[in-house]
Amino acid sequence: MKRQRGIALLVSLMLLIMVMVLGVSAAQLALQGEKAARGERDREVAFLTAEDALADAERDIRASGDPARRAAFNGGDAFAGKCGGGGVGLRQRAAAGEPPAWQEVDLSGKEDGGACSVTYGAYTSAVMPTGEGFLPFKKPRYVIERMMCHQPGGDASAAAPPEYCYRVTAIGFGAGQEAEVVLQSVFSKPEEMP
Repeated sequence: MKRQRGIALLVSLMLLIMVMVLGVSAAQLALQGEKAARGERDREVAFLTAEDALADAERDIRASGDPARRAAFNGGDAFAGKCGGGGVGLRQRAAAGEPPAWQEVDLSGKEDGGACSVTYGAYTSAVMPTGEGFLPFKKPRYVIERMMCHQPGGDASAAAPPEYCYRVTAIGFGAGQEAEVVLQSVFSKPEEMP
């Protein structure tokens, strides 16, 4: 019998190591793909809840269920320059050179206890489930900033009241706590006559 040198064993071990490395790489790619899909799903949930918060703010502006809140939008007295000076989540447009309200407000409600922003449904009685799975981990929030969009001019429109628009900034949360989306819209509503 010829003397064997074990080359077949060595080749077999090398092939097994290569197959194992390929298997580990495939498993890592699959896990990364699953993490990316979960992150995209959370971002989509946060985006949709932020859109819902914008719609809730528009309902709040148009016809809030709270009479004091309706009066705030009709008169504009509840819109303050800083948090705590007026109605909850209602801010007056910042003066020239100052940052806009949405940059100063903690939209998440963590730092200020929610005094500067409104939780979804607080004034419209809208309901949004939160919790596990594809649901956001908490309700979205928004802040409404009052801005003058049109000042009547000339003799024909001197009696007409100015038109105000409202910049609404909303934050939506995903199923995971790290997913947040901030959206902004401008909603126009003519001021009602006293």
